[in-house]
Amino acid sequence: MPFSRPQTPHKELKLGYCGLGAMGYIMARNLATRLSHPTVQHPIVVYNRTRARAEKLAKEVGESEIKIANSPEELAIECDIIFTNLADDEVVKMFFEKFASALKDSQNTKNKIFVDMSTVYPSLAGELDNLISSIPHAHLVMAPVFGAPTVAETAQLIVVMAGDYRSKKEVAHLLVPAVGRKVIDLGGNLEKAPTFKLIGNSLLLGSLEVLAESFTLAEKSGIQASQVQNLVKDIMPAPVFENYGNKMVHDLFDGTKGFAIDGGIKDSAHIRKLATDVNCPMPALDVAHQHLITARAVHASKRARGHAVHEILDWSSLVAGARVAAGLDGFDSNKHSKVELDS
Repeated sequence: MPFSRPQTPHKELKLGYCGLGAMGYIMARNLATRLSHPTVQHPIVVYNRTRARAEKLAKEVGESEIKIANSPEELAIECDIIFTNLADDEVVKMFFEKFASALKDSQNTKNKIFVDMSTVYPSLAGELDNLISSIPHAHLVMAPVFGAPTVAETAQLIVVMAGDYRSKKEVAHLLVPAVGRKVIDLGGNLEKAPTFKLIGNSLLLGSLEVLAESFTLAEKSGIQASQVQNLVKDIMPAPVFENYGNKMVHDLFDGTKGFAIDGGIKDSAHIRKLATDVNCPMPALDVAHQHLITARAVHASKRARGHAVHEILDWSSLVAGARVAAGLDGFDSNKHSKVELDS
């Protein structure tokens, strides 16, 4: 934790959470159930465009811990600190425009901290800052996180923060340890946090591509991918290699239990744009992006014929792109030729 504890405010803080997708649902739940902080007022106020998700969360943790807002405007007016975790840049901007408009119309005089935890292109942080800084007493913190939903379940996420120092200090001590295990502070430039997030995701996506290509080469050469995965565990025992390698080897591509492929393609597009903007070639990421698109295209074709196993793909399914390029079945490794062991 790079921040000392903030001074106790004179009043209790009311927290709001907007966006209850795969990650947002878990983080909002953790704030409601794990956060024991003398300055935080319960229940936590939540808003989601699909109200059923908010109702599910309220039923799971209880109405004493979760209150459902009827609109994003209500959330912004009622709460002191508003967290957002949304699908893409367009949606993030739309919600922040609603927040800003509501606060201006209400002639807000309360201190507000907005904390965006989405994965967005860095320049959007500047646009959001223009919206929020036009509101008296309002501040913006960019705070994307590293970790899959399974990591969020155990409140072990890594939080990357940039923005106003006092606001970061306040927010950091709410998120750790209720949501994450560590905060990385990148200073006052808001664009640094989403930039760092994209760089981190490039490491993850590059790792997936290396695994996908190696497993595909093995199966084309008559070696079981599971044998290569055992080698990975021996010489590169890192969680990202073990977890995603296991998904690829066993065709575990259910996007409802991992990072959905649409989010992966959005992130890879952002990474490639950032690399283009700063003149930094990343050929491995170019290939990974194409393999993600191939996997999604093949899956869409299977869905249209009623043959798809999963409704949503996990981004580890990019191995399907490598497999198809090599003449193998994209999603069913049982159809691949297996090595015959000597007796």
